[in-house]
Amino acid sequence: MDKPANNNVTISNVSEHTVEIITNSGEGAQKCAQIFGQTCAKMGNGVWTVEIIPAEIEPPHHTVTSTSGNIIRFGTKKITNWGDQSKLAIAFNDQVCLSRHRLGSFDDDCIILQESSWENHEDPAIRKMYAEAMEEMSSKNYRFIQVPIEEETLKVVDNPQHGKNMFALGLLCEIYQRDLSIIEKQIAHIFQKKPAKVTELNIELVKRGIAWARENLGFQFLVETVAPKDVRVVMNGNQAAALGAVAAGMEMCAMYPITPATSVSHELAAIIENYGGIVHQAEDEIAAAGVALGASYGGKVALTVTSGPGMALKTEFLGLAIMTEMPLVVLDVQRGGPSTGLPTKVEQSDLLSSIFGQHGDAPRVVIAPRSIEECFHAMVTARRIAETFRMVVIVLTDANLATGVQQFTKPEFDIRWQQDSIDFSPVPEGLRPYDWDPDTGLSRRIIPGTPGGAHTVTGLAHDENSNVSYEPESNERGCKMRSRKLAVLQSTLMPPEIYGDQEGDLLVVGWGSTQGAIEEAVDRAREEGQKVSTCQLTFMSPMEPGLKEIFSRFKKVMTVEINYSDTVGDPYITEETRRYGQLAWMLRAHTLVDVDCWTSCPGQPLRPNDIYNSIAAKRETGVAQ
Repeated sequence: MDKPANNNVTISNVSEHTVEIITNSGEGAQKCAQIFGQTCAKMGNGVWTVEIIPAEIEPPHHTVTSTSGNIIRFGTKKITNWGDQSKLAIAFNDQVCLSRHRLGSFDDDCIILQESSWENHEDPAIRKMYAEAMEEMSSKNYRFIQVPIEEETLKVVDNPQHGKNMFALGLLCEIYQRDLSIIEKQIAHIFQKKPAKVTELNIELVKRGIAWARENLGFQFLVETVAPKDVRVVMNGNQAAALGAVAAGMEMCAMYPITPATSVSHELAAIIENYGGIVHQAEDEIAAAGVALGASYGGKVALTVTSGPGMALKTEFLGLAIMTEMPLVVLDVQRGGPSTGLPTKVEQSDLLSSIFGQHGDAPRVVIAPRSIEECFHAMVTARRIAETFRMVVIVLTDANLATGVQQFTKPEFDIRWQQDSIDFSPVPEGLRPYDWDPDTGLSRRIIPGTPGGAHTVTGLAHDENSNVSYEPESNERGCKMRSRKLAVLQSTLMPPEIYGDQEGDLLVVGWGSTQGAIEEAVDRAREEGQKVSTCQLTFMSPMEPGLKEIFSRFKKVMTVEINYSDTVGDPYITEETRRYGQLAWMLRAHTLVDVDCWTSCPGQPLRPNDIYNSIAAKRETGVAQ
């Protein structure tokens, strides 16, 4: 309930809030949001952030396509997704505000703090654009507050583009009563390599934003903070994956820059040499896979990082790794496709290509972390599986996890995460390079230089001695042994956990980064008495055991995914011609259960309310809509 404070400021106590900072590309929205999100997390709030980034490096300013920014959802309890509509926004111009309005990003009564200079701009064309934008947005009950962001920034710096973001941060600091000392430390850390004057100016801009809000805004929102009982860290998924790679003892990362995976190499490059490793920037994606594979051949723990287009280019070398049974970890940070597609937007469309995108029978392991925290641990798991089973292990994250920021319990290092010492003991007489165990398909990994271990390595079909062989029996045995390892790995896995009741009317199945949004939607449905549960898969190849038995306990099963599927009833689309979501396709084949799907590929994460509506439609009509 709103209550007036002694200073005539209305303070609203809320359990959570969602804020947007939207600007032209290059005006520092990401930095502002990064500091604000980390401050909230350090104060004890649950946090989740989502970046808004145009594909172009710097599109024309003051246009609906120039929008860059960040969404920060924070609350008293743990936050696992970006939620539904934003409650408050800071917009540096009317056009970026209009672009978010058209996407339905703002709540109907959203408070929008908007740069005040556009309404009376000297250019009549800009004034007209402003008037038209405001007219279009008048269909909602937004509360617009005009703020002289640029005017106030110019009192401190000569170029407002290099300071408006810090003034905006000050506004947020006052509105949500954030700890200024934490913000000052964050600013000092970010600009630690700059002259001290830069830090001082940025802090001065924050203080000016605080002062302006205190004098001119009549409201505040109080989001209670709860001090964590354990030590927490705050980072995004790419940072978590990079740190996980180091914790796993990976010594070589070879990659070619590609959005949204590049920052993994930035994080690694800053720290990996301290632990005896290197980052190699190859001339292209193909070379990056080759360098990583060569390092693996030499006994190193190797990693290559990419996104969808890069995965397509690495295909031939991944096939070589599978045929030669060389351990290799591949981190694929998914984005929208096909082709160049949506470089800065999220999608879950690499699942089928990651598992089946290879000529010939080419079994590999595919893991999909469900949270930013799991991005760390997945890299450790991937390394251990790759080396134990001599396999390619693909870790599928996505742009939502890659750039989102969340707090989680600081991992306690375990020496078992690291690679065992390389076995250079002499190869026993008679032991062959591919001396497959007839039950498991496993064989000793012989590193070049091992006494008695000299042998040729080939991408051609080969026998146990690694000699080229085109004999039918030899090729059949090789395929069987490489495939057997997937079954052995699956025998070590546990069935997925059910969130909710163990049986009911509907089971919603997801994978990867959709977990938080799905569980929030299921909670809403369960509060209304609906018998809905969910489970989130992590191992995609091999799939976790027990799925058919789990599905049998529910009347209906449907997947929720960020990829494309046809809708029955659209022109030419029938039950026979329909294409399903990628996980749904796999589950139908794997379990022979009539698994339905609700999918969407809007280039942004799924919202809990949209998932909730699909659950309601499935229960009421039998069709996911």
